[in-house]
Amino acid sequence: MFRKMRRFKQQLPQEEAIKILEEGQTGVLAVLGDDNYPYAVPINYAYKDGKIYFHGAKEGHKQDAIVRNSKVSLCVIAQDTLVKDELTTYFKSVIAFGQARVLTDEQEIYKAAEIFGLKYNDDQEKVANEIKREWPALRCVEITIEHLTGKEAIELTRARAK
Repeated sequence: MFRKMRRFKQQLPQEEAIKILEEGQTGVLAVLGDDNYPYAVPINYAYKDGKIYFHGAKEGHKQDAIVRNSKVSLCVIAQDTLVKDELTTYFKSVIAFGQARVLTDEQEIYKAAEIFGLKYNDDQEKVANEIKREWPALRCVEITIEHLTGKEAIELTRARAK
């Protein structure tokens, strides 16, 4: 169903791909937008136990697209170092493919918002107060990952092999 990576020697081990998801702050979410045009939008997210969580407004292009078609992908770049002398970049990135689901159960929404909030601020009380304050306008989405790959620049792969 999902393509194998063409440059498979540059594929990151699964554990490293997951680590990039855990440590990343911003990803680019791709959905099937209006009139079947791709729509890619930067988001902050949190990863936990094979799922990606993010929140946003209850209305808008991203939300409409997810309701229309739950298949999404998220790209996270962990490294992007320009090496001018070599006319290249040393990069590490991951792409997750999965099914997005708008959460409707209040307990699931709270759990997702808490996972997200605690990623960015470890003060439990502050996170709980923010969730309470934002609750009326809060929409949380959960992505169940179906396929995850990570890739790095060939130069990084070669350095790893030494």
